[in-house]
Amino acid sequence: MIKSYKNNYPVTNLYKEMSTKSELMTQMIYGDQFLIIRKLGNWLKIKIKEDGYIGFIKNRKYILYTQNTHKISVISANIYKNPNKKKVITKLTYGSRIKLRDRYLEFVQFENNWIHKKNIKSINFEDKHIFSNIKIFKNVKYKWGGKSFMGLDCSALIQLFFNFNNKYCPRDAKDQVKYFKKNVSLNNIKKHNIIFWRGHVAVTISKINLIHAYGPAKKTVIMGINQTIRVIKKTAKLKILSIKKI
Repeated sequence: MIKSYKNNYPVTNLYKEMSTKSELMTQMIYGDQFLIIRKLGNWLKIKIKEDGYIGFIKNRKYILYTQNTHKISVISANIYKNPNKKKVITKLTYGSRIKLRDRYLEFVQFENNWIHKKNIKSINFEDKHIFSNIKIFKNVKYKWGGKSFMGLDCSALIQLFFNFNNKYCPRDAKDQVKYFKKNVSLNNIKKHNIIFWRGHVAVTISKINLIHAYGPAKKTVIMGINQTIRVIKKTAKLKILSIKKI
């Protein structure tokens, strides 16, 4: 039987080749599940369970996968050495998943770490709408292949919110546009529709505004829908491929 492993680091980079100078394909956040295909010295060739991505990660001390019980529901959560706020040892990003071990006052324990209970939800919790809290990522910097509060790309922003709500979503915009089937016309656009261009994606937050991790702005920004369409057409020579509802 093939063993499943858990990413037990805040963020683990998945590279296209066995080099940190090669393309950053995506990242695993804490609690993501993966399979080891091959051990190659300081590197591991792996397959991410959530989206099927295959690539290379640094060979570190990963733990065997066990079922997670809770998930991080804020943009970033402080992780403490003890059940108090005296010593922050790291931060976990939105959507990271943990297995609860113990409780003490306002804190819960996972692995050998502690987190404040206000920053987590039960693993089965789902938002009223998948994109209800998407604006928490406003001003997070743009990072190709990124998937955390430290930086993310346009399609990661979409995938993170589907995954948080226990739903599958492909990692790349080119696959997302094929996966979502319900088309909407620009005239009938509504809140929480997804707009696709070639290689880019955004989410509407009203009938007139959208949010997207936008490379030229170097961060996640809220812009007018019509303004965005004009800017992308002018600067990238791209028209809308499709608009989807979920």
